[in-house]
Amino acid sequence: MKRVYDEVATAVVEGRITVTLDGKTVKTPAGRPLTLPNEPLAEAIAEEWSAQGDRIEPDCMPLMRLAATAIDRVADHRRAVVDEIAAYGETDLLCLRAAEPADLKDRQAQGWQPLLDWCAERYGARLAAVEGVIAAPQERAALETLRAVVDGYDAMSLAALHGVTAASGSLVIALALAEGHTDAETSWRLSRIDESFQAERWGEDAEAQEKAERLRASLFESARFLKLCNHGKIAP
Repeated sequence: MKRVYDEVATAVVEGRITVTLDGKTVKTPAGRPLTLPNEPLAEAIAEEWSAQGDRIEPDCMPLMRLAATAIDRVADHRRAVVDEIAAYGETDLLCLRAAEPADLKDRQAQGWQPLLDWCAERYGARLAAVEGVIAAPQERAALETLRAVVDGYDAMSLAALHGVTAASGSLVIALALAEGHTDAETSWRLSRIDESFQAERWGEDAEAQEKAERLRASLFESARFLKLCNHGKIAP
């Protein structure tokens, strides 16, 4: 789309914080008003609109994209989104350990077990780790507890939580990041232990590296969105 606006601002319209272009409220792709939870997130999205050149490049506005996803899709399909995120607990990356070599096993245990222990202490939900690529059945009570935790997040946070979970392959990593127990860089590093080990042994694969860069961008964008959504409030 061609840029047809000059002034970008944040405003309160009908009691809700939003972003305006030349005084008009920004709409989502589905035509809904862009209503946001707080001023910091609104300001960050306004900066994305201000940074556009002669043409609008949606790929350069990850925060706007996540907000629109929350409004247009997550809000209407909340249960399905919660189920999809929570399902990662059944096959969580942190629970799938290598049988060999020993140095990879040690690296996984040192990086992943502390997060599983945190999850058990924080939520009373302990997930079991097994060797191999086939996940072991997890205790139903633990999975139901984690689903209830996910269900405690609002639509905006769910959109970002989904992004982190999908990029990392781990519900536990996503929850730890959402609660401030880890940061984006640590979350990314922990999610790539296997890949980093293989790269050290066999070298980088160009195609895999390109995919990794996309996943890393998604995780960092989602992490920033989560932080802005949770500005001034305590995570559930």
